[in-house]
Amino acid sequence: MAREVTHTARGPYELTTDDIDEEYGDVAVCRCGITATPPFCDGSHRRTEDEEPGVRHKYVDGERRVVEFVYAHRTGADGESE
Repeated sequence: MAREVTHTARGPYELTTDDIDEEYGDVAVCRCGITATPPFCDGSHRRTEDEEPGVRHKYVDGERRVVEFVYAHRTGADGESE
């Protein structure tokens, strides 16, 4: 399964003792990219269990969409478009 994730942050998120779950005693950090509570896992990954293999998916506002085309923009060492 492939999933497109849009990153909006450019730096690390510092976890503190306040982030520890009082009930479970742990911290769950999202790795799927579709949580509503970044950087923490909220169980949203469960919606991906029936994703079709070999298809790229994007989750927007909780809806799963198939990504038909991916455009890659390249820049050279000087920062100019190639």
